[in-house]
Amino acid sequence: MSGQPAPCSPQEIGSLFLFEKLTPEQLGRLCSEGRVEKFEPGPVYTEGDPATCFYVLLEGTVVLYRRVGGDDVEVTRTSQRGVYAGSMQAYLGDRVPQVYNNSMRVTEPTRFFVLPADTFAGIMQDWFPMAVHLLEGLFFGTKNTQRAIGQRERLLALGSLSAGLTHELNNPAAAAVRATATLRERVGKMRHKLAVIAQGSYSPEVMANLIDIQERTAERVAKAPTLSPLEASDREDALTDWLDDHGIPDGWRIAPAFVQAGLDEDWLDQVAAAVDEEILPSAIGWLNYTVETELLMDEINDSTTRISHLVDAAKQYSQLDRAPFRHADVHELLDSTLLMLSGKIGRRIKVVKEYDRTLPRIPAYPAELNQVWTNLVDNAVSAMNSAGGEGTLTVRTARDHDRLLVEFRDTGVGIPAADRGRIFDPFFTTKPVGEGTGLGLDISWRIVVNKHHGTIQVESEPGDTRFQVLLPLTAVEEESA
Repeated sequence: MSGQPAPCSPQEIGSLFLFEKLTPEQLGRLCSEGRVEKFEPGPVYTEGDPATCFYVLLEGTVVLYRRVGGDDVEVTRTSQRGVYAGSMQAYLGDRVPQVYNNSMRVTEPTRFFVLPADTFAGIMQDWFPMAVHLLEGLFFGTKNTQRAIGQRERLLALGSLSAGLTHELNNPAAAAVRATATLRERVGKMRHKLAVIAQGSYSPEVMANLIDIQERTAERVAKAPTLSPLEASDREDALTDWLDDHGIPDGWRIAPAFVQAGLDEDWLDQVAAAVDEEILPSAIGWLNYTVETELLMDEINDSTTRISHLVDAAKQYSQLDRAPFRHADVHELLDSTLLMLSGKIGRRIKVVKEYDRTLPRIPAYPAELNQVWTNLVDNAVSAMNSAGGEGTLTVRTARDHDRLLVEFRDTGVGIPAADRGRIFDPFFTTKPVGEGTGLGLDISWRIVVNKHHGTIQVESEPGDTRFQVLLPLTAVEEESA
């Protein structure tokens, strides 16, 4: 938007703090190459448009604001003469995108001294070459530092996740190894028992009955009910008595496996009726090996399924085989992150999920949202560890008008009021030295706000801290963080 041209006075320009040290010749050049413009209330420039001008306030009131999600968020409002905005980084040239980083409007008739961006860059390089080099070094140095520390933040998170994943994988892997070794032993004993039975003078009908009982026993194992500890104990006592009454040695050793497999006295009565009394002990022993092998195979299946689930969660978390931008189910992302962080969360912190499963998939960068969830869960766990190591982490999703809400609530120590306005600043951290870079929430803010056009906010008091992430339900234009 262009304003109305107005006379440019070197004396007025020189009265501004930005130009007060310039010579009369320099002030004259500013007035000859720049201009004064008067704007009526309304917009001056819009965030994201090419940054073509550098504005210095002469009189009036300006408001700077940014578009966050679907809202205009006011950044600053001032009437101070000499404040400036617009193409402030024009001296960097094509090395960075030259666009307005915010929007500006005026609330009353307002005059600006305006310099075209190219002219501003040329004057900076002519008059202040050393300062330009220092500013360039500061700008790119800060970018490189943030990038390097951001990478370290990711590596620290990856190391923590890898340790947790290794711990989670170790338990089912060790269980599968133990079950496999035991299974090999049981199969060997079953072969031996089968050889003993085969050497006896049993009719084909008896052998057929044994095979049929074995098959039906295996089917019962697959459908075994889950019993309470008290129910299991009562049933073990009853089966032990049955086995003792029928002359089966070591009945107390066999009973627990039979109960776990879903066998009861009625089933054993059917077995006893199907075979002769003299071979009942051998038949029960053979069925015991059958039950044990089925239970061991179930254990191996459960362990390998658990390993597969963990690997799938790792793939879901890293999004290694997915497009960087796609429609994603936030619940899948949250579940994979919580599973990956389960080792760090520990057993003393209770995780409660309050998901609205009716929410639609949203357009997003899933791997980067997982990084946001990781940072927020990590902070919540740290806060609860500082409060004694126990607590509850509640992860809630809900619809908020045209946005999707993801809330992380913890029962930790809370965030002091004096720190709440700074927690999203780069390098600000309340963690002890060496435990945090101060970039976790800064990275999260940039991912949510810049990359997804969402918002992230915090409400906190001791015992109740809530980080709320609001994401658009509809597609947004791709934008770098």
